[in-house]
Amino acid sequence: MPRPVTLFTGQWADLPLAKLAPLVKRMGYDGVELACWGDHFDVDQAVTSRKYCREKWRLLADHGLTCFAISNHLVGQAICDRIDERHQAILPADVWGDGDPEGVRRRAAEKMITTGKAARALFDAKPGRKPGDDTPAIVNGFTGSSIWHSLYAFPPTSQDYWNQGFADFGRRFGPILGAFDKLNVNFALEVHPTEIAFDIASAQRAVTAVKGHRRFGFNYDPSHLGYQGVDYVKFIRVFGDRIYHVHMKDVWWGHGDGTVGVFGGHVSFGDPRRQWDFRSPGRGDIKFEDIIVALNEVGYRGSLSVEWEDIRMDRVHGATEAAAFVRRLDFPRNAVAFDAAFERK
Repeated sequence: MPRPVTLFTGQWADLPLAKLAPLVKRMGYDGVELACWGDHFDVDQAVTSRKYCREKWRLLADHGLTCFAISNHLVGQAICDRIDERHQAILPADVWGDGDPEGVRRRAAEKMITTGKAARALFDAKPGRKPGDDTPAIVNGFTGSSIWHSLYAFPPTSQDYWNQGFADFGRRFGPILGAFDKLNVNFALEVHPTEIAFDIASAQRAVTAVKGHRRFGFNYDPSHLGYQGVDYVKFIRVFGDRIYHVHMKDVWWGHGDGTVGVFGGHVSFGDPRRQWDFRSPGRGDIKFEDIIVALNEVGYRGSLSVEWEDIRMDRVHGATEAAAFVRRLDFPRNAVAFDAAFERK
């Protein structure tokens, strides 16, 4: 069967879910990846109210939609980051608190554990869930990083300095992953600049930092790898058993006027000078056919979630086009060798 095509609601959080859900269906999607901001999914309400979780499913079902994952990128960013005033704009008030950096990091970690509990509560309440179903719930998100600011190695940066950053990540995420394990929940890091893992090499170090914990994996998103020059198809083959969720997001690179490089030039998205920008799926430089082949090879059967970002295009037009593009692109793996028909018994 084709993989479900879903829409990540994070870029649509200005719309209440009751208004967004019918639009998502009209745009051609099977379901949503619920963002834990706006009114789309409140983790605190989910852990305290079964009624809240049932109402979310009822709202989705009323519009012919389902859900396979929730995402709490904003809170996750604060767990390992060097906290500054920018974080206050994206964090819940109870996580920001008085803004003391270590307090923010600690509260963000606690909220992520709550997110795991909320995911478990939501998917336990899913209509039609069979007794004994042990399918892990999925929480997508960010980790932040205490060493991202040292990306360019000057002043001279030693491996010891970077090792301390990975150790800090392991120390902070160890208890989160332990809690997720008890809940049967997987954490899927969206490998992304500003996170502890932003390419294949750093993702390998991140896995090592958490001692290969089975609950730590990836929300695969090729758009964050392609413009860096990272082999985004190789990523699938290296981490196939840790790809818990997939974002279908496109990007183009090499389209600027030569005045802005890969680091962005401190200019805004959509600036024509930019070397790269996110594009609607099928409009950029990502080779999605190669991605589908690789996902089939590693046995990924989860949803394909469109994270729609394209500053040059109307979002309803773009997200509608993206749903059709992904649905047309996807195909199941062949169950038999194509030349088996030539064999004689």
